[in-house]
Amino acid sequence: MDPAFPKNLPQDSALLIVDLQNDFLPGGALAVADGNHAAFACRRYLDMFAAQAKPIYLSRDWHPPLHYSFVKQGGAWPAHCVVDTQGACFASVLNIPQNAVIISKGTSENKDAYSAFNGTDLDARLKTTKIHHLFVCGLATDYCVRATALDARHLGYEVTVLRDAIAAVNVNVDDGERALQEMRQAGCIIDGFDFERI
Repeated sequence: MDPAFPKNLPQDSALLIVDLQNDFLPGGALAVADGNHAAFACRRYLDMFAAQAKPIYLSRDWHPPLHYSFVKQGGAWPAHCVVDTQGACFASVLNIPQNAVIISKGTSENKDAYSAFNGTDLDARLKTTKIHHLFVCGLATDYCVRATALDARHLGYEVTVLRDAIAAVNVNVDDGERALQEMRQAGCIIDGFDFERI
């Protein structure tokens, strides 16, 4: 960890919070067990980036009611993050600034999108604002965080995955760790900050 982090964030950096939505938090339709812990850590990073006037992006699943990934449509997942429902709302612990950019994904009935870059204009937005380094956090480590981080690396971004602000589904007990290893092998930095030292 750079000892200057987080006080001196790279000039060309932005925070990307992945799918920190109610349906992925405990009590939600597709809950991640440690989701609340990740949510509070994400809030700290969001507040930090906002205080330094750094760009903030938030991705969200934004599914139509008959999305093909839902069990009732023959898919693998329970209905979740349906457009304009409480489950699709961002975690209430986040103090989302008005100038934050919201990226909606999975908006078509017949297409899914784990990555925040899949079928969205995120890459174009980042290039327009000359962002080169993404700090990624959110849910879930082994699905949307993984897919987003890998796509970001493929597109040429430097990526830091904020390990203290993510959580895994862990359908298999080591899915989260395997996802971290895959991201590391792709060139992602797996890091975090000990806020207790502040």
